[in-house]
Amino acid sequence: MQESFSLNELYVQYTQGRLMQKDLEGSIFKTILEDPRRFGLYHWREEERADFASWIYPRIRSAISSYRENGSSFENYLGSAIRWGAKEYRSNIADNGVAEYAAWTVRIPDLYTREVEPEYMADEPEVSAEDPQPLIVVDCLEQSIARIKKNPRQLMMLILKCYCYVSDDFLDRIAEKTGIEKEKIKQCVDKLRAVRIKQDEKLRTMRERIYCQFYRCIIYERRLAVMEKNSTIALRMERRLDKARIRLAAMRKRFAGIRPVATNRQVADILGITKGTVDSSLHNLKSRWKNMLDECILN
Repeated sequence: MQESFSLNELYVQYTQGRLMQKDLEGSIFKTILEDPRRFGLYHWREEERADFASWIYPRIRSAISSYRENGSSFENYLGSAIRWGAKEYRSNIADNGVAEYAAWTVRIPDLYTREVEPEYMADEPEVSAEDPQPLIVVDCLEQSIARIKKNPRQLMMLILKCYCYVSDDFLDRIAEKTGIEKEKIKQCVDKLRAVRIKQDEKLRTMRERIYCQFYRCIIYERRLAVMEKNSTIALRMERRLDKARIRLAAMRKRFAGIRPVATNRQVADILGITKGTVDSSLHNLKSRWKNMLDECILN
């Protein structure tokens, strides 16, 4: 497009049928990129103008179809539409920046914790003699496993009860320690997961909603930090932030009251035994573990 051609002249050619609409749209697109002063975009970077031109392109077609000669020239009309679009685009970019800041605010501490690779224990954990507590716990675990190996059904109850924390790696290790076949354990765990698929999906959905609400609170805090204090919009945002925090606390409290483990009835159905057997076995196992831990610490 030559600089001598104004958008008004191009529009006249379009109305006379000497210029196709796609050619007019392309000329406007090119003008945004090569003549940014015409629309007040001279302070924008070239790549930013390119992104904006791509973003507003669908609106250009709508603006051409909606234009009516009612006192304002086509160029002024289109310039106004592009300037308002530029403000909206910048606002959206700012909101996305705030959202990205919120995401990285939560993510960065996790990245810090992963900078150093964790050292996993071997089969025989190395502990310091100066700190006897790890030795006590390991000794209790060994005694507990030795006793439970005599009652593999009780161990299966415990595994199924905490199925949501069971991984394939854990199955390999527990099968080696107890002598129960991995495929047998995995088959029971898969059956239980199929039974609890709706409950697990409900928990997952609730967890995602809590995450979204948490991010929303961070975004509100970030927006409030850049607003003029005691202004109307700042006071409105402050009220919105207070409501969001109250809702987040309520969602967390509700989620904390839901137990992710399987019910004793479900465990009993998978193993084909009565619920009372599962109740008494798990209760006895819990009591024995507590007593063993107390004895180890006292000794």
